[in-house]
Amino acid sequence: MEGILGKKLGITRIFNEKGVSLPVTVIEAGPCTVVQKKEKGSRGQQALQLGFASPGKISKPLAGHFARAGVEPQRFLKEFPVEKAEDYQVGSQIKVDIFKPGDYLDIVGLSKGRGFAGVMKRWG
Repeated sequence: MEGILGKKLGITRIFNEKGVSLPVTVIEAGPCTVVQKKEKGSRGQQALQLGFASPGKISKPLAGHFARAGVEPQRFLKEFPVEKAEDYQVGSQIKVDIFKPGDYLDIVGLSKGRGFAGVMKRWG
């Protein structure tokens, strides 16, 4: 399983050959930096920890984590299981070109939390 991190920039529309308008979501996907390689251990799988986007402020423990890896601090960190972790090096970039046209993708996103909202905010 391969993956990258991305950020939703917005939505727009494109027109196909017949002139029909299609809604599309614009995503800034990658480049992602390999922050850590996790070898097959007690968990039984190999994984890569990827980072995406430059942060504003980071905590001291995270600063130490990035300094040990020798990479620039990243805002988002996520682990992805891989078949061969030895194919990747810490600090290398993973870009969108790992996917081919026609590949199926699983997209995971988070909705904006609004807490305990009133009727107008919750239902419009």
